[in-house]
Amino acid sequence: MSENILINGPVTHSKISSVIKSISNKIEAGGHSVFIGQVRADMVGRKIVKAIEYSAYENMVKKEADKITKMIYAEFNDVKSINILHSVGIVKVGEASLFVLVSAGHRSHAIQACSKLVNMIKEKLPIWKKEIFEDNTHEWKQDSFA
Repeated sequence: MSENILINGPVTHSKISSVIKSISNKIEAGGHSVFIGQVRADMVGRKIVKAIEYSAYENMVKKEADKITKMIYAEFNDVKSINILHSVGIVKVGEASLFVLVSAGHRSHAIQACSKLVNMIKEKLPIWKKEIFEDNTHEWKQDSFA
């Protein structure tokens, strides 16, 4: 299972480095696939996003993440470990809000499992996004799964 899910604020370089360092002893893994999701300066109507405020139903996030990771392990029997960091709170444009690392015996399973895992996180975790615009107004965002 994934040990770490929700963190306050952005997913920083030091947090990412710490997770990557922690997998160096996973000598049974030959491939690692990483996804980093970053807040974009999207144009919504005539407004530009300056940050996203993430909120979560924290008790359910852990339960749902456990279900998702169990499904990934079952489908991709070569996966050795899964790490997920997702922000809660305010994350500014250019900062990371999601970090996913999948380690597997071979690269194909690492890459495929990582892609599927990210899609499932976006679809199933009870995490919501409020886009904050440069004029300090806001709007709740509906995810697209592209």
